[in-house]
Amino acid sequence: MGDTDFDDEETGRIPVAKLILGLRAQGIRDARVLKAIETVPRALFVEETYSDLAYADRSLPIDCGQTISQPFVVAYMTELLRLGDRDKVLEIGTGSGYQAAVLAKLCRRVYTIERYRTLHRQAETRFKELGIANITAMVGDGIKGWPAQAPFDKIIVTAAAETVPPDLVDQLKEGGIMILPVGPVGGVQVLRRIVRTEAGVEDTELLGVRFVPLVPGKAAQL
Repeated sequence: MGDTDFDDEETGRIPVAKLILGLRAQGIRDARVLKAIETVPRALFVEETYSDLAYADRSLPIDCGQTISQPFVVAYMTELLRLGDRDKVLEIGTGSGYQAAVLAKLCRRVYTIERYRTLHRQAETRFKELGIANITAMVGDGIKGWPAQAPFDKIIVTAAAETVPPDLVDQLKEGGIMILPVGPVGGVQVLRRIVRTEAGVEDTELLGVRFVPLVPGKAAQL
């Protein structure tokens, strides 16, 4: 997946309309997903240092050694979830809060878990600034999921697990979909779609990706 930069000659910034055109060109077709990407202000979720690149199709650094995902990856993973407006969604890895804000436009409620307190606080502040009322966030161990709120219609994991976490599979409803990257740090990672069925699970490999690792437990300090 290559990065696609669209520069405004006068300001050096990347207009959101050009980002949307780029996502369409890369195969994103769901109009609801494109609208969510268009209307959630990614500039609010990136560090001020990178504000000129807020609408570039590339990942960017955030606090705690993490990243805000490339918009194409956000759009692609979101489209794969096939979200309905009554869905209850679990997100593992709140990060900047951008992915959760996009999900919140498309479903009934988002539950999101972050291991870093700093990122959790920053994301909550952004949700409040945007008036997003259907996101519930907590600091916790994402590998264990959120048993008290299970089962979920959909689960999205925004960090790479070495194997598919069984606790998350258990927290999917029958017919539910989980999208997650799987693979070792520095090695080959593949985006996978897990569908829970009456007979077990269907596991489909989709796309090569690169994510920060999914680390167990809460961060000790940050």
